[in-house]
Amino acid sequence: MSTTLSVSLGARSYPIFIGAGLLADPGCYRPYIPGRQVTIVTNETVAPLYLAAVQSALEGYRVETVILPDGEVYKTQAVLERIYDALLGARFSRDSTLIALGGGVIGDMAGFAAACYQRGVAFIQVPTTLLAQVDSSVGGKTGINHPLGKNMIGAFHQPRAVIADTATLDTLPGRELSAGLAEVIKYGLIRDAAFFDWLDTNLTALRECDPAALAEAIRRSCENKAEVVAADEHEAGERALLNLGHTFGHAIETGAGYGNWLHGEAVGAGMCMAADLSARLGWLSAADLQRTRDLIERAGLPIAAPPELSAERLLELMAVDKKVLDGRLRLVLLRGIGSALVTDQFDPAHLRATLGG
Repeated sequence: MSTTLSVSLGARSYPIFIGAGLLADPGCYRPYIPGRQVTIVTNETVAPLYLAAVQSALEGYRVETVILPDGEVYKTQAVLERIYDALLGARFSRDSTLIALGGGVIGDMAGFAAACYQRGVAFIQVPTTLLAQVDSSVGGKTGINHPLGKNMIGAFHQPRAVIADTATLDTLPGRELSAGLAEVIKYGLIRDAAFFDWLDTNLTALRECDPAALAEAIRRSCENKAEVVAADEHEAGERALLNLGHTFGHAIETGAGYGNWLHGEAVGAGMCMAADLSARLGWLSAADLQRTRDLIERAGLPIAAPPELSAERLLELMAVDKKVLDGRLRLVLLRGIGSALVTDQFDPAHLRATLGG
């Protein structure tokens, strides 16, 4: 059984297909491919598992493949060039389509290549990790990392469709599953208290990969993400709330070295830090702070930054963040479970205390 949601962006609206066995379904692809030229971008881990299934759905198209190395450390300009090399080498035109088959790194890189190649070509997201299915594949954020900051080079470029085949989670390592749960928990914290309660009750089933529980978590996460993106496509307001824990988390990822902490692990710790600061400001109750920490820890995620990253180093890294305006650091904080805000109105001493300084 599958579910179809929609991201409502007028003429650029697109479907999110959620269900088992969708990878090889031609009907999920063909209506969203404008020409006959298709490039599948994937990585060395995913290709042996799922590339053949996607290729089988594209019979009759001219299909090229680009297989990149696996890992956040390869989300760079140099590796991105391999996609452009393949497109130009095949002489693919403006009506070609890129398909991102993999996790968040592949989705971000293929999407960014699609945004740039011939000033923009179509692409389809086929996320194969929980984190990508519930978050990074939806909304059109694409990009690469820089040694000085994560995701600081990129573009908004919406996909034509998102195909979330839940069967791909059967091969997902436990650590990657936990990383995806961080983004799932985020939706409950920022705007959906009832979902947070549901997660509290069903977390064990999710960690045991219960198909019904995972399908429900993916559906509710995508519904939340789709509503926010439809209301604020380019992050002028409400969409920034989706970055709960990310300013702290990106600093951890950069400071620890890309790939040493998974993105979801850093976000888990970052959400605990955001909750801690919110409590220090008197906005979040001690009980809600504890509930937040407990759920994140039960998901198998860290709840604090690595001890080798000092408060000074974290502050230095947090200053290189997309939410900094006019030199002022803005953070997503909580007024309660299910209620978030973006603010620069906090005592720097409280922030330093949260960072362990």
